[in-house]
Amino acid sequence: MNCRGCGTSLALPLIDLGTSPPSNAYVRADQLEQAEQWVPLKVAVCQQCWLVQTEDYTSADSLFDAEYAYFSSFSSTWLAHADKYVAEMVERFGLTADSRVVEIAANDGYLLQYVAGRGIPCLGVEPTRSTAQAAREKGLEIRELFFGRDTASQLIADGWSADLMAANNVLAHVPDINDFLGGFATLLKPTGVATFEFPQLLTLMAGQQFDTLYHEHYSYLSLTAVQTLCARNGLEVFDVSQLSTHGGSLRVFVQRADGVRREVQPAVAQQLQAELAAGVKTPEYYATLAPAAERIKHELLRFLLQAKADGKRVVGYGAAAKGNTLLNYAGVKPDLLAWVADANPHKQGKYLPGSRIPIVSPAQIDLEKPDYVLVLPWNLLHEVSQQLAQVREWDGRFVIAVPELTVL
Repeated sequence: MNCRGCGTSLALPLIDLGTSPPSNAYVRADQLEQAEQWVPLKVAVCQQCWLVQTEDYTSADSLFDAEYAYFSSFSSTWLAHADKYVAEMVERFGLTADSRVVEIAANDGYLLQYVAGRGIPCLGVEPTRSTAQAAREKGLEIRELFFGRDTASQLIADGWSADLMAANNVLAHVPDINDFLGGFATLLKPTGVATFEFPQLLTLMAGQQFDTLYHEHYSYLSLTAVQTLCARNGLEVFDVSQLSTHGGSLRVFVQRADGVRREVQPAVAQQLQAELAAGVKTPEYYATLAPAAERIKHELLRFLLQAKADGKRVVGYGAAAKGNTLLNYAGVKPDLLAWVADANPHKQGKYLPGSRIPIVSPAQIDLEKPDYVLVLPWNLLHEVSQQLAQVREWDGRFVIAVPELTVL
């Protein structure tokens, strides 16, 4: 396979997680007698532009289909993050009722609702029908499209040249990353700004977050790689900030390279230097993740097997994609993890892909009073432990598996 960024042949492996179904391909009850599609989950590194990427085994339209089950609005932490983002962008860039805001991967309208609430015209681009419909129910205008240069040209013709483009946790999800970024250079006004948020490679590696690797994530991003990609597609990075979301993310600010250019902030050089010092341009940097994943797998299995031997009941919380990567890599089935609770009604009544662990309402936790609750989206541990504070009333305990098995 060649690098999806620069076309160089990929020769440096990062990790091989075996095979698994796509992490958001939740199984309906009427599908339990059918076979699932299990495909390799391998990640490699380009030694030319240092873009980390999955090897291609699945297509985007099969991953982001009409039954896509990830809805952003079921996390109160994420809603608060979106509201704060909108407030900051309005203040920093002087957005008004005369501005145009376009969000790429608008999901269920979790962010644009705050833009619309400030009286600023906005449009969402969202290819998955399930989430697009949820956004429309909030009164938002949504186009069900995959974004790229052609889409951008269509939107310009419809009067949507943008002052601000937002793209949260989507840059990693696109197979043709050059066409995607080229669409931003097309749709932005000469004075416009785009922001990308994505889990950063430095924290993935430092935190041994191998469970964030799954088929929907085509790329795993450093500023080093993103800056190169942007420059190739008519964009310039002019600022970057650190975020705590998703276990450690970057927010990257870009502008058109041929537009009205803002001064490049010192944070850009500082982040690039931090990545260089960490070793992102050396093969040795990437050698630590595979053994860490194996250790985490063994720690989780030892805990689950010991709990079963002790007559303890372990359930999960959060039917998240990262949890599916972890459970399928470890080979966990319902005999060790009885069920997983999730607040999203679109997932309840279904089964996790691969493991076939049933997904239930959080109310089941109060009914069964399990001994342990394994929080699969470990980045939401604080939020979940507050929402489920009653677990401690019967001496139940919370557990996370990444970066190490921890019982709280």
